[in-house]
Amino acid sequence: MRRASNLPLYTPEQRRRRDASPWTLVQAILAPLQFLVFLVSLALVLRYLATGEGLQAATLSVVVKTLVLYAIMVTGSIWEKEVYGVWLFAAPFFWEDVFSMLVLALHTAYLVALAQQALSPTGLMLLALAAYAAYVINAGQFLLKLRAARLQGEAPLPSHAGGAQ
Repeated sequence: MRRASNLPLYTPEQRRRRDASPWTLVQAILAPLQFLVFLVSLALVLRYLATGEGLQAATLSVVVKTLVLYAIMVTGSIWEKEVYGVWLFAAPFFWEDVFSMLVLALHTAYLVALAQQALSPTGLMLLALAAYAAYVINAGQFLLKLRAARLQGEAPLPSHAGGAQ
């Protein structure tokens, strides 16, 4: 299921669908918004862990970060369906989507633990940090794909790019 490294991210038709999709703009807005929410939340979580102060703000920030994550995951799967014809795990984004599931699972585990009061406040914040570490890795994966897509846009497509991936 893994994409060969020499294949382009988009066939000409997929690139056309990507450029025409309103979900491309939604993703372009949500990705930096999520990163901004992440930075604020990370600061609040670290502040709580360092000082014991600001638990409510840190907790709320993790919940907001998780809700933004859900929004970007849902709209991203709609985008993937429009561009590649599958809801998730399109060949060019297979490993990013796999790791996204880990990110989603860790954020969801935070919400479940919070709702069930299954962890101490410190335990919750440590779980949030684990979710955030996975998020940073996943964001890096997507930034590398964005760079590859930009480089691909500058180079001519290979002749086999019109086939299925």
